[in-house]
Amino acid sequence: MRIALFATCIVDAMYPGTARATVSILERLGHEVIFPAGQACCGQMHVNSGYFKEALPVVANHVKAFEAQEYDAAVAPSGSCVASVKHQHPMVARRCGDAGLEARAAAVGQKTYELSQLLVDVLGVTDAAAQLGSYFPHRITYHPSCHGMRLLRLGDRQLDLLRSVGGIELAELPEAGQCCGFGGTFSMKNADVSSAMLADKTANICGTGAELCAGGDASCLMHIGGGLSRQGSGVTTMHIAEILASTLENPAAVTGDVRLTTGRTAR
Repeated sequence: MRIALFATCIVDAMYPGTARATVSILERLGHEVIFPAGQACCGQMHVNSGYFKEALPVVANHVKAFEAQEYDAAVAPSGSCVASVKHQHPMVARRCGDAGLEARAAAVGQKTYELSQLLVDVLGVTDAAAQLGSYFPHRITYHPSCHGMRLLRLGDRQLDLLRSVGGIELAELPEAGQCCGFGGTFSMKNADVSSAMLADKTANICGTGAELCAGGDASCLMHIGGGLSRQGSGVTTMHIAEILASTLENPAAVTGDVRLTTGRTAR
């Protein structure tokens, strides 16, 4: 298959290793990965704050970028961004009276998948160790992000993939379905509530005895990782793409440090 990578702005800016891991997984399966030029933010920050008019050109840019390439499917390592593309983009165009853009956005959204959706539903990956060579000998826990659970209905796709990784020890996260408190601009507009929700989440994570918390959304992992770092817990976060891309020969490093875009680490 020819697969278009929608990197998402937060992954591109702060966690490029997640995008590289996504490409590595797909190429390992024998697929061609392309990167449509011109892609930028999906606009969910605008939409979630009610700025539909301001979101319209952002939506139009995404549609234009992904219409310009021939591909079989598009993938993003982010449930929230895929939820925006599939659900919010046509709605914004409709609310702004642009029926043509609504139809075009729906067509792009129909071909767009969150990473675990693509791996499980389209590419038939059910055993990461056997099919991807995934190996990650660490004790982890897993946080399912809200958009993936509630809008994309991912169910246990991400969790099942993690369970099938070689060498992994998976500790169940208490109250896993509880929001981490990020919610994009919610964490800034309602900082006290967001911080209280984060405190509950980090306490549950630390209580598992895991070395790290895995998840499928960089934004949630950034929020959770920040909280864990400020507490000096020694627990870190990692995207499921990086765990799936980890192999015995080329293992992903887990240090407990904050991973920066430069590849260096900082306390």
